[in-house]
Amino acid sequence: MDRHLFYAGDNLEGLELLKRRGLRADLVYIDPPFATGNDFLIGERRANTISGSGAIAYSDRRKGREYLDVLKHQLRAVKEVMSAAGSIYVHIGMAVEHRVRLLLDEVFGAHNFRNSITRIKCNPKNFHRNSYGNIKDTILFYSLSPKTLTWHPQREALSEGDIERLYPLVDELGRRYTTTPLHAPGVTRNGKTGQAWRGMNPPEGRHWRYAPDKLDDLDAQGRIAWSSTGNPRLIKYAEFAKGKLPQDVWEYKDPQNPLYPTQKNADMLERIILTSSDPGDTVLDCFAGSGETLLQAHRLGRRFVGMDNSAAAQAVIRARIQAINTEWITQDDNTRLRVCRAAGQSRKLARSKTGSH
Repeated sequence: MDRHLFYAGDNLEGLELLKRRGLRADLVYIDPPFATGNDFLIGERRANTISGSGAIAYSDRRKGREYLDVLKHQLRAVKEVMSAAGSIYVHIGMAVEHRVRLLLDEVFGAHNFRNSITRIKCNPKNFHRNSYGNIKDTILFYSLSPKTLTWHPQREALSEGDIERLYPLVDELGRRYTTTPLHAPGVTRNGKTGQAWRGMNPPEGRHWRYAPDKLDDLDAQGRIAWSSTGNPRLIKYAEFAKGKLPQDVWEYKDPQNPLYPTQKNADMLERIILTSSDPGDTVLDCFAGSGETLLQAHRLGRRFVGMDNSAAAQAVIRARIQAINTEWITQDDNTRLRVCRAAGQSRKLARSKTGSH
């Protein structure tokens, strides 16, 4: 199937519809209410306020046990439509993150917990109160299986400070580099990496990282540095660095002029989609809000499934989809399921992957 889906109504109804139709999501990102007790407004000039004037975009009045019970039902329904290699990212506020994590442990299993990601959401605050400024929220990352999941970590470019720190040496051509040992822990008794190279055995309890012929090649290429005592080390140049593997603290600040309250950073959503899905996969956001997840999924060649019961959210999403010339068609007035054509998408409904990446 080569179409996106959007359900304009309650997400429990929409998720049940997906389940009946046998649709499966490979990646889920949701940004549910944070149990703030507030109504979020949207007006002509501003869409990120809980005070002032404007129409109610959505009401976040549920708190306590009622909030947790509703969210538990929603999470269980989401799990029912996830593919075997699916992952879920739940974006949540500090006031309820610990309770929501317990819910996720219950629904998805504590053994499927991957990360609690700290997201820096804004600039430092200058409020005078008896607490530290709150500049972060949390993204809880779980998978349906501890081993079978899509995983393409997006490396981060090294800063100038990183390069100077990690590659402190400079050669005669001005190239920054560092050196690392040519041996590694573990004994190779019969393989080539346990043999002597140029009359040297690897240190006790270790083996060469490369076979002797490969070590000869590296030396011929000038990739081995020899100390004054004859100790060889591998030369690694900064220009060939692949970048840093991602950590669990992200700085993705909210848009300054959002189209909808709680609109999230597009680069953050791009990172999540690229990390935890493949082209042609299905990305589900059943708290679609501004539609940012849906647009990023479309841009990155994924099929999206979006849901939201807010008329304000539906209006924002409809306008944003129309702005990128994506055709919307009313397929079923009874279920309020809308579809829009996604050029270049796979015709699969969704696939359940059986191997890890």
